[in-house]
Amino acid sequence: MGERLVDQRIGVGIIGLGTIGVAHARVLHELGDRVRLVAHSGGSPAAAAEAGWPDAVKVGHDDVATHPGVQIVVVCSPSAMHAAQTLAALDAGRHAVVEKPLSLTVGEADRITALAAERGLTVAMISQRRFEPENLYLKARLDAGDLGELRLARTHVHWWRDDAYYAAAPWRTTADGGGGSLLNQGMHYVDILRWLCGEVVAVTAQQATLAHPIDTEDTTVATVRFASGALGLISTSTATYPGSPATLALDLSRGGIEVAQGRVLRWDVDGVPAPDVGAAPAGDVTGASDPRGIGIGGHLAQWRDVLDAVAQGRPPAVDAADAARTIRLLSAIGEAAATGRTVDPAALS
Repeated sequence: MGERLVDQRIGVGIIGLGTIGVAHARVLHELGDRVRLVAHSGGSPAAAAEAGWPDAVKVGHDDVATHPGVQIVVVCSPSAMHAAQTLAALDAGRHAVVEKPLSLTVGEADRITALAAERGLTVAMISQRRFEPENLYLKARLDAGDLGELRLARTHVHWWRDDAYYAAAPWRTTADGGGGSLLNQGMHYVDILRWLCGEVVAVTAQQATLAHPIDTEDTTVATVRFASGALGLISTSTATYPGSPATLALDLSRGGIEVAQGRVLRWDVDGVPAPDVGAAPAGDVTGASDPRGIGIGGHLAQWRDVLDAVAQGRPPAVDAADAARTIRLLSAIGEAAATGRTVDPAALS
């Protein structure tokens, strides 16, 4: 009798097979020679099968991390649940991939970072925008010093969400739930700004609710000072109908740059060629007016990095400590807006 073949693929469990959970399931299907979806919670009865995983078992949210065969837990639940579910995964001896944000508070982010280090486990926060070609190229050129000294950085996330979007998921309407334009929509671009430009040492901010009957902000503006001395501007909104692609712009001693989700809008740096990002994406994959339009290319690239990190025993590109620094900056913006004071992110705990 022949030997039974053993499936060597890494087993994955997804907590929350909603819109973003299905996106992860689709990415895992693309990587099917390396991973398999073993279990999931939530979602419609046919969601896993439609994403390419008809044999995945549906279990309760609290049972995903302990389900046999699960080695990596993907946290795709509402934002306020991320920290507790990530800590539970680590307690169960599982690696974790967490949709943004890693947590809602600095304290939670620090606890996740400490427990991951103590257990020798991988935690990665999804920051798929870092893996887009124009941003990888920009990071490499900045790190090499090819673009000169940074003077002014700006990111603007001026999107639109209608009232039906908020009615569909009440957690989006409250700060305690992780809602608001800064944490729920603008976070990826705040993360990119910090990743590219370095740590922030001072923040001022204002927030307002301008277009929606919700109990948190739908518009945030902030100014920041980087450790280098450069200044920055951040604005996020879901009140800016009909919505436009998020932009990132840098003014440096050697010229100016502006990119917008797969497009290079401006590249005026003598002697340094613009990145080749290929043809502009077809249709709206920016999420400016519909979150379902966001593509999965960045997720796919980040998942490859996570799987390599687990296999090689190295930290992933966006590990818990890195993610915690972004949570610290977001918290500082919220604190500055609430108090009217200038806040140093490093002072928050």
